[in-house]
Amino acid sequence: MIRPVFEKTLVRAGNVRSYHIQIASSGWEVSKKEVSTGDGQKIARHHHADWHQVERTLTQFEDEIAALRSEGWLES
Repeated sequence: MIRPVFEKTLVRAGNVRSYHIQIASSGWEVSKKEVSTGDGQKIARHHHADWHQVERTLTQFEDEIAALRSEGWLES
């Protein structure tokens, strides 16, 4: 089993946001999943072959997670 490079899940009032980065066969698989009580589920997946793209995505994830925490989201 491949360990994720980055994995966080936050919850608030029945809503869930998950962030994942893991090693793939030819680079890294990046995904963001949002589950909302009224809106259903959204999943965004991307493949990055360049580590610099992964670093930028990781920075975006960390910024978004910090903003969510300041709004009361908790890590699950």
